[in-house]
Amino acid sequence: MSDTALASTAVVTVSYNSGAHLRAFLSSVRATESSTVTIIVADNGSNDLAQTRLACVEYSAVLLELGDNYGYGGAVNRAVATLPGTIDSVLISNPDVEFRGGALSTLRTALERDGTAGAVGPKVLNSDGSSYPSARELPSLRTGIGHALLGRIWRSNPWTTRYLSDFSAAAVRRPAGWLSGSCLLVRRTAFEQLGGFDDAFFMYFEDVDLGYRLGKAGWSNIYEPGAVVTHTGAHSTNTESSRMITAHHKSAYLYLSRKYAAWYLAPLRVALRVGLEFRARWLVHD
Repeated sequence: MSDTALASTAVVTVSYNSGAHLRAFLSSVRATESSTVTIIVADNGSNDLAQTRLACVEYSAVLLELGDNYGYGGAVNRAVATLPGTIDSVLISNPDVEFRGGALSTLRTALERDGTAGAVGPKVLNSDGSSYPSARELPSLRTGIGHALLGRIWRSNPWTTRYLSDFSAAAVRRPAGWLSGSCLLVRRTAFEQLGGFDDAFFMYFEDVDLGYRLGKAGWSNIYEPGAVVTHTGAHSTNTESSRMITAHHKSAYLYLSRKYAAWYLAPLRVALRVGLEFRARWLVHD
């Protein structure tokens, strides 16, 4: 992949009190990819802006200070809107991801190879080398209810197994229902056609929803195992973890209730809401 081709790709990450971890992310991008790649750090009103500013200066990244917390998808949308028209693909990534050599080039090649691809995702590894479930089937209402009600007391139940089913164990490129927003390359025309991420998802499920809407619009989500990144994991306090659990379950309900909005499915939506609220409280107080 030539520098010219990569020059039409931008990297966007979102920072929220992530200054201590941002340097490793920026360093990995600059060390493994072309120096022509534009990097934008969208900051959601962090308290550690001084640290973030220094890292951006050191690695020639553009800092977009949003001044408020717009959530992950909302911040990405605002960053993409600032990009010049010459940028035709955007690598969206968490700031706790580190790139392995040529990952972005490999994703870009996969996107160019398949004109129907709206998004391409890499193989994502955890810090211990295990595989992170980054390419999955779209969750269904039945699967969501079964997982919410039984996931904690019967871990091997068929609904939880299906909910957690992961395409990223495959060694070959293949389509998926959705790709993890921790790291994925999107075709800008496809992303903007859909209006980007849905801002209603403040945290979690914005990537599931994007994959679903890309598929409905005729685009495909492609898993590309030839590109590899490492996701070192979230950095949060116990209080933040509790808030994240609650946010995750609220977003899960929002996604499924929208996908299955028919009036005759109202009883199932009620069951789903009760199950998810019960599960969230259980996890928070576990």
